[in-house]
Amino acid sequence: MCASSRENNMHHFLNEKKRISKSRWGHIISERVSELPDSEFENIMKIAKEDQSVISLGPGEPDFDAPAPIVNATIKALKEGKTHYASIPGLPALREMIARKLKKENHISLDDPMNEICVTAGSTEGLLMGLLSVVDAGEEVLTPNPAFLAYEPMIDMVTGEPVPYKLSDKDGFQIHPEEIREKITNKTRAIILNTPANPTGSVLSKKVLEEIADIAVENELIVFSDEAYEKFCFGKSKHVSMASLNGMHDYVLTFHSFSKSYAMPGFRLGYVAGHHELVKKMSQIHIYTSLAASTANQYGAMAALEMNQKYVEKMKHSYDERRKLTLQLLKNTHTLHVEKEPEGAFYVFPRITNGKKSSEYVHTMLKKAKVLMVPGNEFGKHGEGFARISYATGKDKIKEAFERIKQAGF
Repeated sequence: MCASSRENNMHHFLNEKKRISKSRWGHIISERVSELPDSEFENIMKIAKEDQSVISLGPGEPDFDAPAPIVNATIKALKEGKTHYASIPGLPALREMIARKLKKENHISLDDPMNEICVTAGSTEGLLMGLLSVVDAGEEVLTPNPAFLAYEPMIDMVTGEPVPYKLSDKDGFQIHPEEIREKITNKTRAIILNTPANPTGSVLSKKVLEEIADIAVENELIVFSDEAYEKFCFGKSKHVSMASLNGMHDYVLTFHSFSKSYAMPGFRLGYVAGHHELVKKMSQIHIYTSLAASTANQYGAMAALEMNQKYVEKMKHSYDERRKLTLQLLKNTHTLHVEKEPEGAFYVFPRITNGKKSSEYVHTMLKKAKVLMVPGNEFGKHGEGFARISYATGKDKIKEAFERIKQAGF
């Protein structure tokens, strides 16, 4: 065969390469990913962003814009050419500021702050890094249920075994430490806590945290303390950091987020604090995932910690007013019931009382009332029969949403 014929045949082959058939993708995609549950949340986010006729009480995103000092500091960093990689665990100046904040606000004293803090691309990345550092294949992690929808899939991704402990609306979704103790086996490696909690709005008391701390120490378990909503506790409730309790320094990884506290969700910044041996391993994982959090955005985070914190107090006051409004309007509905008022975060998690499954209820409401909520089953099997309402939106929208709900017969 002449050279030109071979070239023509090769050209024909390249142009005629067959596509991978639909049936073959199941063999190509890893079991780890294939077994992740399908989530309605992505579609909910899309509707919330794209359909202007819908009032969204769904995604948990602050409706406030990031404060001007944060934006200006980020822009300034970009203009000054601070667009190169930051140090892997985060800018030293930012880590120093975080250490001071943890000591002042959370009463957490670190032994070696520069080696016990890692700045992450959002607190969710930090949680995954923590799980990768602590959990081996087949080992168990105790996780609340209902809870933040990423916990159980992340445990699955690291080939661990999520072991849910049930939370009930009868007592405001509080944790009962003895139920945690009963679920511990020789395979248990960690306990996940979330206070204030998503999706329930519950806040854990110091007494409950102390009881869980005793269990963790007795069994040498690491506590993953997710405190993304730390700034938003209402009424008499008060946020207590697990790592502030006596003797808990070595046993706790504390996860924080700039997204909620400072209305910076698009910046994707969080941080984790814990014993240097754990944080060192997490930083190594950080190298092979995101390498480092955005440099310019870290300058924005420094501005957040330096600025007048009255902005945060103003935001908290606004959320509290919306919480009270939402709870009052819920009393006028026929199909949603709150057993005990939530004390934190910016969510209400009412029970559906007309016998409908969560997904069916939410989709029917979206169709008939043009109001968007998140079905409770997105947050675990014990969230079935509930719906999550986010009041991180304006009062006028909340009022209009409940007027639509009323008119639609819900």
